[in-house]
Amino acid sequence: MTSTACIELKDLRLNTQIGTYAPGSTIPDQHLLNLTLWINPKLILISEDLMNRVFDYDPLVLEIDLLAADGHYETQERLVTRIVEACAHYSEIESLEISLRKTPVRENSGVLGIKLYVDQSSLTSMRTTLA
Repeated sequence: MTSTACIELKDLRLNTQIGTYAPGSTIPDQHLLNLTLWINPKLILISEDLMNRVFDYDPLVLEIDLLAADGHYETQERLVTRIVEACAHYSEIESLEISLRKTPVRENSGVLGIKLYVDQSSLTSMRTTLA
């Protein structure tokens, strides 16, 4: 039997500004991030309760907060790209899935978002490019 493991971050509200809207348009007031990071199960199935045995995701969450607040974004896609690049700097992350949603879309209703899955080979390739 093969084991898989992941760390899940769900519905993290980002302090960010995305998009350009005409006067009278509905302007989304929430940008919600979901991030699933696939890692080696050895980083979850630990024999001792020690931080050096696990993947410390706190620095990544802090970096995501900084990226989100790093000025105005025209598109959700650009912010997602920057978050994926930040994830690529962590060798513990083997693959990932990310989604970013904004709400409301129209008249206090609707959610609109994008989702991306980055497999291990794509992440490895990205690490080579970013190095």
